[in-house]
Amino acid sequence: MAGAVAAQPRLTLQCDAIGPDTTTIRSLDWDRSRFDIEFGLRNGTTYNSFLVRGERTALIDTSHLKFEGTWLPLLQEQIDPQAIDYLIVSHTEPDHSGLIGHLLDLNPEIEIVGSKVAIQFLENQVHRPFRSRAVKSGEELDLGTNPASGVQHRFEFLSAPNLHWPDTIFSFDHGTGILYTCDAFGLHYCSEELFDADPGAIAPDFRFYYDCLMGPNARSVLQALKRMDALPPITTVAVGHGPLLRHHLGLWLGDYRDWSSDRSGGEAYAAVCYVSQYGFCDRLSQAIARGIGKAGAQVQLVDLRATDAQELSALIGEASAVVVPTWPANPDAELQASIGTLLAALKPKQWVGSYDAFGGDDAPIDTVAGQLRALGQKSAFEPLRIRQVPGGPDYQRCEEAGTDLGQLLTKEKTIAAMKALDGDLDKALGRLSGGLYVVTARQADDEGGSRSSAMVASWVSQASFDPPGLTVAVAKDRAIEALLQVGDRFVLNILREDNHQELLRHFLKRFPPGADRFAGVTTLEGAAAGGPVLGDALAFLGCRVVQRMEGPDHWIIYAEVEQGNVADTEASTAVHHRKVGNHY
Repeated sequence: MAGAVAAQPRLTLQCDAIGPDTTTIRSLDWDRSRFDIEFGLRNGTTYNSFLVRGERTALIDTSHLKFEGTWLPLLQEQIDPQAIDYLIVSHTEPDHSGLIGHLLDLNPEIEIVGSKVAIQFLENQVHRPFRSRAVKSGEELDLGTNPASGVQHRFEFLSAPNLHWPDTIFSFDHGTGILYTCDAFGLHYCSEELFDADPGAIAPDFRFYYDCLMGPNARSVLQALKRMDALPPITTVAVGHGPLLRHHLGLWLGDYRDWSSDRSGGEAYAAVCYVSQYGFCDRLSQAIARGIGKAGAQVQLVDLRATDAQELSALIGEASAVVVPTWPANPDAELQASIGTLLAALKPKQWVGSYDAFGGDDAPIDTVAGQLRALGQKSAFEPLRIRQVPGGPDYQRCEEAGTDLGQLLTKEKTIAAMKALDGDLDKALGRLSGGLYVVTARQADDEGGSRSSAMVASWVSQASFDPPGLTVAVAKDRAIEALLQVGDRFVLNILREDNHQELLRHFLKRFPPGADRFAGVTTLEGAAAGGPVLGDALAFLGCRVVQRMEGPDHWIIYAEVEQGNVADTEASTAVHHRKVGNHY
């Protein structure tokens, strides 16, 4: 009997005009399910590139290597590659730069335009000499006037480091008003809809993308928005992922401004350091930063390679917490100088943590942690040891360690908020009662492993009859929140009145980052699609997340109930009676 053949991922291309003399080639990756810091994609993604023709021609970004057999022929249908004068590289992550080497094969004389850091990164990627021009904010590239349209295509560049790589630049075409931003303002959403015609359809993915990739760099987002404010009117934001933003531009830019202002409002922040293009630093640091942000704390990602000494010293010295990676055992002179600046800038009262970069040539993590301890800093969490190519559980552990650190940073703020509530109102809110439940979730990852989590819940309510649905309130800093995105499945385990104390004590305890929540607990595997069913639960409901509504400190999850069963029809649900309304 022949073995099963894995389905081939669906990859298509789209080519459309988006402005005078301006064409986009969109690579549609319909089935991609994971990206960057191992966050799941439910709607695939796209990789967008652009061709602009004045007297001279510029290509903005290429595509993912997986499109080698289709993207290059489509480009050749549009233009002879040797007629392309410039390749503008917004940033060098492989999903946008994967075909640069192939383009150089077709046109060795093309001039690559990018930030200084991007040019350096490309030198290590393509392993051949190429013509290049390093640009920074305010510098321009004039393509001249297209003889057919009469439009002059003059590009102005804006430095946008850390959105979300240190080498990012934006490119603004004064002739069309189109701003090319690559990752910033993007979203992982695969559709043949070229523009943002239906904001309701893409808004959840837009927010999720921001939270995962841009939120940890909120201060950098605000700096980029300030540079954008100085431009003439922007007609379109041509993003690197998802539909282009044109019809509801004010909505999307306003969201970025509001979300980033909220995240940058406090003075206390954590500086999460990484070494760009070394091991898994980029992705692991993103996971830690995401965890810190979930706890409502401020966070700033800091690239030890690309940040100049003065800025690095200020970012480290002013931070309330600093997280550092293991660096190469024999760093080059420039990186060694940055490491020295980092260590010199640390202050005695800061929280510090460390994580393995898994770069293949790391200084031992105990050596790095020892250097930090010797300076008298407080330990934010145990060193995060990565003993294999990182998978879902490793990123989950990093995110949970970040959340623990974020809770340390926001502890005083949380206590103050609890004390601020009027006493009578607090007691009155406390009279709201609810059942006792344990929410469980488990998801497979691309490496054959899985991520799982669980939490006690009492803010649960039936929300619809047809289809049967319910809502669950989940605090933003809960580890399980990352497994409750739209389209994800989970299990609501209903506890029984006469036998719930042991389960309650187990799931209420504080787990260290990455710990198995189900160790020592009887579970029924395979009974529900979303996660483990607790053997001692009164009943369970298998649910699928349909919508998420954001509150100040909780997500309200609306889910359709797909399956369920009761273990004992005579038993009653455990009930939780609170005394106060301002904390659990």
